[in-house]
Amino acid sequence: STLAASGLASVSVLGLILAGLVPAIILTLCNLGAAYWVAVRRGYPIHGNFPGWLEVLKSFGAAMPGLFVVVIILGGILSGAFTATESASIAVAWALFVTVIVYRTLTLHNFLKACAKACKTTGVVLLLIGISNAFGYFMALYEVPQMTGALMQKVSSEPWVIFLMINVLLFVLGTFLDMAATILICTPIFLPIAMQFGMDPLQFGILMLINCALGLNTPPVGTVQFVGCAIGEISVGQVMRTIAPFYGALGMTLLAVTYVPAFSLWLPQIFK
Repeated sequence: STLAASGLASVSVLGLILAGLVPAIILTLCNLGAAYWVAVRRGYPIHGNFPGWLEVLKSFGAAMPGLFVVVIILGGILSGAFTATESASIAVAWALFVTVIVYRTLTLHNFLKACAKACKTTGVVLLLIGISNAFGYFMALYEVPQMTGALMQKVSSEPWVIFLMINVLLFVLGTFLDMAATILICTPIFLPIAMQFGMDPLQFGILMLINCALGLNTPPVGTVQFVGCAIGEISVGQVMRTIAPFYGALGMTLLAVTYVPAFSLWLPQIFK
């Protein structure tokens, strides 16, 4: 538990953002490759003609006020002008300004619905934080991380095997738990083990997020997949029969992040 505490203390929001940039690019390229492979293999037709770069530029220009939210958050944190909390608050204020004044799409009814949903989400997260703190205390009291690490070491003392087991366990748990619950409950268990075998806390954070992304898209819970299927009016069974290449893209990125530390640690080391 002391190892986990020291590891978490060394992790900052800025560090996690920087650590996730290169893996995000890798994941994007893998998904693009998977999408291209699927389109060619299944013979998807090309609908319509390319409207031209002028239309692309016009669309990009129209989206710029909304995209500026990303600039506020990342720019504010990376420049040191804002803390993570302050940049999020300013980004929310800017988003309200854009949707009400620029795009004129946010009605009072939708604003109240968004506030109610935010309050509900915040309440759930705060409850999970309270439960996870108690859970973490009892795990430290009964030395659960040490026992789990010892059990894993009985299987193998090779770091690559330990990291593989951590990934498998996180993926399985992520299919049943919500993302917040997975992070809050599993981090105190697996972070000390990962650090014991030489994994940096930032690298573990990105590993955790990719596993959560896999879990959120995998039944029986698979919140993201169920929402997407509802929007697209298609069954989960139909999606599961066709989604394998994209699981492959996520899996390749996960393995790259797990076994090549430079992918997640290069940028944070530059900005130290």
